[in-house]
Order: sequence, then C-alpha cells, then structure tokens
Amino acid sequence: MGETARTADGSASRRIRMGERLRKIRRDLGLTLAEVAERSGLAISTVSKIERGVMAVTYDRFSQLAEGLGVDMGELFSERGDRFRPGGVAVARTGEFRLHETENYVYEMLFPELWRKAMTPMMGTLRPFETMRFERFVSHPGEEFLFVVEGRVTVRLEDMEPVVLERGESIYFDSRRGHLYASAGDGDARILVVCSGVAAPVSAPGSGNGAEAPSSGPEDEPVGGQASAPMDQ
Repeated sequence: MGETARTADGSASRRIRMGERLRKIRRDLGLTLAEVAERSGLAISTVSKIERGVMAVTYDRFSQLAEGLGVDMGELFSERGDRFRPGGVAVARTGEFRLHETENYVYEMLFPELWRKAMTPMMGTLRPFETMRFERFVSHPGEEFLFVVEGRVTVRLEDMEPVVLERGESIYFDSRRGHLYASAGDGDARILVVCSGVAAPVSAPGSGNGAEAPSSGPEDEPVGGQASAPMDQ
C-alpha cells in the first residue's frame, strides 16, 4: 500500500472513531440529532455526516458541536480525561497528541485528556494556498495565537490584507474575524496555534469529568477565488 493510501485510510479511521464517540456522547445525554443540531447551530445533515464518519469538520464547527453537547472539545477525542485545576501542571512529550485531519489541514491536538482548559493548543501542518480548497472563512468565539515554527505562512483575515509571517514570527487576533492559514512557500509549513474561549460549562454523563444553521459567514462564500469543495480547517 502506498503512502497516500495509508494516509487516506488512517484519516477515514479517525473520522469514524470521532463519529462513534460523538454518537455515544449524544445518546448518553439523551439527545436526538435534531436537538444537537439546534443547540450547536449546525444542520441535522451535517451532524449526521460527522457521526457516520463521512465528514471532517472545520475547527469552528468542531467547537460548535462541543458547545452544543455541553462537553469539552477534548472529550470528542478521548473517553477519559481529568479536569485542569488551579495549580495544575501537565507536560506533553514528543508524539503525545491526537491527530485531527481535514481536507486542508492536519492538526495535532495537544493535551486532549486535559479537560476544561482555558486554551486549546495545537500544532499544525499547512500546504501552499494553491493546493488547498476553501469555501469560506473560519470564525469562532475567542482569541487566537499563531506562531510559525517552520517555513513561511500566509494568514488571510476577513476584510484585511493577507499577513505573511516568517519563521519565528507570530500573530494574535480576535478569532471571530474570519481567517484562513496556508503555507506561503512551495512546501509545507509548521505552526503552533492556541485558541481560547471555547470551553464548555458542563460535561456528558460518564465522561470522567462530572459531565445547517447560520455560521460566521455564508455557507458557500468562496475565498480567494477558490472553488467549491467543503472547507475544512
């Protein structure tokens, strides 16, 4: 089996596991697909596709799902976790993360078993903009920090000129402003991203922690002249 086939198989398996986890949380809460859709602001068909493992969601919709279910985002990746408490300390060693792949991005979700964090830290791999397929800007509550670890990165912000960051440079912004990332070079770029403001107040029963509707912009708004496949950040 070639590298591309192995990568595709692994991505599909992760989507299926994520969908199964989402379905279990929903059923433990006694919620229907329609109720989750209403609470999260997503279409019933979108929630259904995610549960069936046929759709890899963008970060903003991912956080909407967690908020609608009343769980921490980490609970969608891990069945067991501990709440981060005052005075707590956690260390992530090399390779300790949960992979979340979408059409455009590969996220390494750090500290997935540490729930109720004030921030969501992730490593990411970006391809050149020309090879990515965007349909809309991503937007979600909170604030966002991006640091370029390797390569060069173009950050496209809604109603602003693109910002190009070199290795070692960073940007901090209100993540309610529509945004997209891409490598500014011919090869991949590596980034560290930290998002705040997406933690949920309660948790699903038995989770170990005590617990298409309007989005940020038009569903089919093209970005930078790119066409039509569903955008996944």
